Amino acid sequence: MSALALLGCGKIGEALLAGLLRGDYRPADIVVCERYPERAAYLTETYGVRVVDLDEAASGAQTLILAVKPQDIDTLLAELKPVVTPDQLVVSVAAGITTAQLSRGLGDGVPVVRCMPNTPALVDEAMTAVAAGPNADDSHVGIAEALLSAVGKVVRVPESQLDAVTALSGSGPAYFFFLVEAMIDAGILLGLPRTLAADLIVQTAIGAAKMLRDSGEHPVQLREAVTSPGGTTIAAIRELEVHGVRAALLAAIEAAALRSAELGRDR
Repeated sequence: MSALALLGCGKIGEALLAGLLRGDYRPADIVVCERYPERAAYLTETYGVRVVDLDEAASGAQTLILAVKPQDIDTLLAELKPVVTPDQLVVSVAAGITTAQLSRGLGDGVPVVRCMPNTPALVDEAMTAVAAGPNADDSHVGIAEALLSAVGKVVRVPESQLDAVTALSGSGPAYFFFLVEAMIDAGILLGLPRTLAADLIVQTAIGAAKMLRDSGEHPVQLREAVTSPGGTTIAAIRELEVHGVRAALLAAIEAAALRSAELGRDR
């Protein structure tokens, strides 16, 4: 029996696979189920893992990671139901799929843990929240935490908070990319070449993020340290407030949380 089966291997699945192999897992410990032959060949060549059919993957692994797209989850669960047992653990990284939906699809007794990673998993800087589902105890959640920690930081939350997590950190990278895009455009407007503007803003973003992570100071304190009386920064902050940027961010993140909840109810 293999330690782990990865069912679906798109961007997040591949990021997790690569992270696990950089850690304590060997290619022999993991099997992958991938329906596209070219993709399967790439995974075997790149990572040395075996690509097998669903029955072999599901029946031969202690832990199953569901990394398919949400629209494919119902078909996958129907195929898994006759195969999985309560002695296995199912870890889902499929966005918007609740543990109740997973449990109904898999049948009684199968422990389920739901995880919400984000795309910085591709560079081992993910923020992942994990929530226990039916039949999952602390040891099951601990296994999921250990798996996802291969690609970043992991926190444990009640499932009722996962829509908010999805809105804040799941979709969060897109908000930062949007802001960086706008700031690069501002640099171009002010006469800088695009490449220079991008270098300035990307490094500024990296530095600011490290200060937030490492200094222990509140964002307000860090912002105030840059904001001199009568200076350039306070002039910019005033314009952001005049144009309602703070309120727009609050509304945008709230809309994302509501949409996450809708996606779960639509299934």
